[in-house]
Amino acid sequence: MSTPISVDHLVASVVARVAAREEKVSFQDVKARSRDMEPPRDACKALLSPGCSVIPELKRAVPYHGELGQWKSSEELARLAVSLEEVGVQLMACQTNPARFDSSLEDMQVIREAISVPMMCRDIIVDPYQIHEARCYGADAVPLQVQLLEQARLEALLDRIESLGMTAVLEVRSCGEVDRVLKAGGSVVAINAWSIDSDEMDRHAFAEISPGLPESVLRIAAGGIYSPRNLLSLASHGADAVLVGESVMGATDPSALARSLVAAGQHPACPSRKDC
Repeated sequence: MSTPISVDHLVASVVARVAAREEKVSFQDVKARSRDMEPPRDACKALLSPGCSVIPELKRAVPYHGELGQWKSSEELARLAVSLEEVGVQLMACQTNPARFDSSLEDMQVIREAISVPMMCRDIIVDPYQIHEARCYGADAVPLQVQLLEQARLEALLDRIESLGMTAVLEVRSCGEVDRVLKAGGSVVAINAWSIDSDEMDRHAFAEISPGLPESVLRIAAGGIYSPRNLLSLASHGADAVLVGESVMGATDPSALARSLVAAGQHPACPSRKDC
């Protein structure tokens, strides 16, 4: 097992990265630019489609496991994204933390310009600056790590995301975080099987946490999806969508794997909480 990274270190590195960017482009400038952008694409619409949706997470590397595939340029990632959309993917995500995933906001921007489906910006969000910046680079949805945010900050950031017309995805890893999500008014929740600060995975996380959510809350299962069987199992526990990263990005044929997952999620036999 790899040595864990402290949560404090993760947050501090993000804060430092934001401060460095804000020195180049002020918060007021980023905020003004974000409000001049075209309206975001509707991420919730993809999550509300019948069956279990598939959300590929584009990135070049993962902590502890290293490089994934040979995606050297933003354009190569964009070509992959186009092929994923062609096999039926209705929502995509892109990691934008260069230090941990070797991918960036610039990658996300190039990818989103090449596709027509909504894009989720995947990063550790701790500051309003990041939300406006993500919108400037084309984000349609933004995650918030409940574990890392005090309640007042969680609620303020959620409101900020929604004020820009984007979808806020509240990410949880324990049953105890569900009450905080509900108090904040979250309507889309990602249940992540991966620990945020180590390479440990809890494959039972979704089945244990999902029952504590109201029927009205949309649910994304993140982590541990390597095959159609995994998707169907999570759908049987109430997943409206699955977020797949390492399995797709590291596959010999990413589009083929995505196609098989999409087919499973849209199959009439796939359990679904949504009306067809």
